[in-house]
Amino acid sequence: MTTEIPQAPQGAHRCFGGRLARAEQFAAILADTGVSHGLIGPREVPILWERHVLNCAVIEDAFPQGARLIDVGSGAGLPGVAVAIARPDLDVHLIEPMLRRTEWLSDTVTQLALDNVTVHRGRAEEFPGQLSAPFVTARAVARLDKLARWCLPLTEPGGRLVAMKGRSAAEELAAATKVLRRLGVVSSSVTEHGHGIVDEPTLTVDCVKDDRS
Repeated sequence: MTTEIPQAPQGAHRCFGGRLARAEQFAAILADTGVSHGLIGPREVPILWERHVLNCAVIEDAFPQGARLIDVGSGAGLPGVAVAIARPDLDVHLIEPMLRRTEWLSDTVTQLALDNVTVHRGRAEEFPGQLSAPFVTARAVARLDKLARWCLPLTEPGGRLVAMKGRSAAEELAAATKVLRRLGVVSSSVTEHGHGIVDEPTLTVDCVKDDRS
């Protein structure tokens, strides 16, 4: 049974522009099969826009025109599908190990007619040497030290890991500094996204990889 979805907030109009209808369709899919597949909880439906769709889409400003992007542990297509809707110029690759989730992602991508999204089934550790990109992102997968071990091998030399984090972003970054350095990160910072679009800016930890590694 589909729970009633709240209307898209004003920020969604600003973020998605002429592709808002596609974002609304994605929110409807999340509220329906996203819940029945256990990808999000039914209590999340009333806050789908603020907590999930819009919160993820605003990180699109981290990626330059035409960039290739890998979303590790995509799950419900967050942030990858939301970003791909907002930015049809991006080449987005979703990595997800669970068959049921990859099937759901593939169906969702087809329903939304997103020709800029490719779904890959497997664990991130299986893809170095097969798949890489200048930008890698992830949301709610693991703490930064562990996440970096999975994501940085997929990040091209000189590329950037854009890890979505909550209010603990600065704390996680401080705790992971030594690990990041060993993994070839030459600079890192916490970035805010979505001012004027979401009530509370989305935080990412951005880690730039050595251009020689």
